[in-house]
Amino acid sequence: MIKFERFELSNGLKVIAHRDPTSPIVAMNIIYKVGSRDESVRRTGFAHLFEHLMFGGSTNIPKFDIPLEKAGGENNAFTNSDFTNYYLTIPKNNLEVAFWLESDRMNNLAFSQTSLDVQRQVVIEEFKQNYLNQPYGDAYLLLKPLAYKKHPYRWNTIGKEISHIEKASMNYVKSFYKKYYNPNNAIISIAGDISISEIELLSKKWFEPITVGEDIGNIYPIEPIQTKQRKKSVYRNVPQNAIYMAWHMPKRADIEFYHCDLISDILSNGNSSRLFRKLVKEKSVFSEINAFVTGDIDNGLFIIIGKLMDNKTMDMGVEAINNEINILSNELVSEYEHEKVMNKIESNLIFSQISVLSKAMNLGYYELLGDAEKWNKELEIYRSIQRTDILNTASKIFHANNQNTLFYNRL
Repeated sequence: MIKFERFELSNGLKVIAHRDPTSPIVAMNIIYKVGSRDESVRRTGFAHLFEHLMFGGSTNIPKFDIPLEKAGGENNAFTNSDFTNYYLTIPKNNLEVAFWLESDRMNNLAFSQTSLDVQRQVVIEEFKQNYLNQPYGDAYLLLKPLAYKKHPYRWNTIGKEISHIEKASMNYVKSFYKKYYNPNNAIISIAGDISISEIELLSKKWFEPITVGEDIGNIYPIEPIQTKQRKKSVYRNVPQNAIYMAWHMPKRADIEFYHCDLISDILSNGNSSRLFRKLVKEKSVFSEINAFVTGDIDNGLFIIIGKLMDNKTMDMGVEAINNEINILSNELVSEYEHEKVMNKIESNLIFSQISVLSKAMNLGYYELLGDAEKWNKELEIYRSIQRTDILNTASKIFHANNQNTLFYNRL
């Protein structure tokens, strides 16, 4: 059980604090409620671009990393479809440095043409290197628009195409910052040997003077129910043929998300999992195969990826995967298998409650989902799932009309 306290500033900034007296390090996590789903279809990749721009310096602090490193701190960030996350760790006695740095770039980000040009080029090179110039790099650029036709999850966080970032204007970049990087669109979570009174004092000192932003209230298009199987074939210079399969599944807050998460573990968590044991070890259809859930706030995807052995065809790979999911959709998992995945889930949750950084990040994330207290209820939810729940959800998800298949062929 992770105990925490929270409060909200007059400008709408939510703050969560957890005291861990055993740690000399304090972790600060800031979530901005802006991800790639908040972008226009004609201007994608901007949430990710801002992840980079936020390290480009503010009006008062030209280089974010320098004063943080001098104070003994470290930091990083990531962007996904639903939000952008900035996090840092710092010795307790220098905690106010973190408040100073984060509040200044929330309020006074510098917008020089040089910084924009530099970070734009960094993102363009990242796009080319990670998505266009490496084997299988563009798979999700192809799979997501195959699965999604209306929802903005149909493009990747990096963006739909390079040209959107190449053409990014200073005016649009400024308007994006003004709209999304505001206290009322953010959640700060802090973990370490701190008191709620100390955090409240520092929060009011450094963040409360920041002006409240507009009420965003984005409404995202609802993805229509898929009524027909979709397939796409591409040919690339890759070492092996690969199959990417995706099925629509419930959103993160839905109870059936937890069912799907357990299903992914049954299929693909470890060398004793079904897909590895049967399709890699016993039948040698694939050299490697994995199953996972995207865990998106809106309805996400259940994905299976397999690299085929040279002597196996695409049809053989699809048939092998379908056979396994059909078994899962028609037969109860054994009590042993059910308990095994539950034990793994429990151990993962316990490990996630050890480090102060993990605690700060998780408290912020679950607050984003609606209530930080949900993190304390995760194990209870998983433990409530019965074998019949797994069977019913598998039969609901894994049907042909809900299947999207990308055939990634070797040239």
